[in-house]
Amino acid sequence: MLREGQAPSAIVHVFGLTGGLASGKGVVSARFAARGLPVINADDLARDVVQPGTPGLAAVVAEFGADVVDTRGELDRRRLAQRVFGEPEARKRLEAITHPRIGAAMLERVAELGRRGEALACYEAPLLVEIGRADALRPLVVVAASTETQVARAMQRDALPEAEVRARIAAQLPLADKVRVADYVIENDGTLAATLAEADRVLDAICARFSLPPERYPRPAT
Repeated sequence: MLREGQAPSAIVHVFGLTGGLASGKGVVSARFAARGLPVINADDLARDVVQPGTPGLAAVVAEFGADVVDTRGELDRRRLAQRVFGEPEARKRLEAITHPRIGAAMLERVAELGRRGEALACYEAPLLVEIGRADALRPLVVVAASTETQVARAMQRDALPEAEVRARIAAQLPLADKVRVADYVIENDGTLAATLAEADRVLDAICARFSLPPERYPRPAT
């Protein structure tokens, strides 16, 4: 539950949503959003804090060189990812630049939701457990899937070779470790309908946890 920058009458309960590569957290967050729940996406914030002209982009360029910027003046995220992938020290230097800025942007969004009178919000991020934010964003929802499901989805979605997908999954904190610290787990190896039903069940349970009527976030008709 985060309260920074909010009036006492506008407390927003913020819970975390995470998972692994192509485990399906985007499907779950989209369902939450379809029910009218505000969803703050960490990847969107990560892009915002390194937009052209921002101090964040200037800091990345100073650390990693001008060639991480493309011809349009935008961060070449793929090139930067290739540079830091498999290099823990480089990744730590990048995270030292981006994570504080992402955190500040997230608090700004929460404060804005508080001013709008929102009572509940979801923060979707891939690294909540890794950066030690799980306890600050309880209850924590983890979307899980088997490695083979992750590989198949990522290959189709991102047009990446199997070896690269498996390397990326291996570089992440194992999903089993995230599941162990979760308050709610949504298994996403089955049908889309089953996943959406689980997402609805979890959101209703979270509403009950904070004494909010689930009807505040109605399920879509279809």
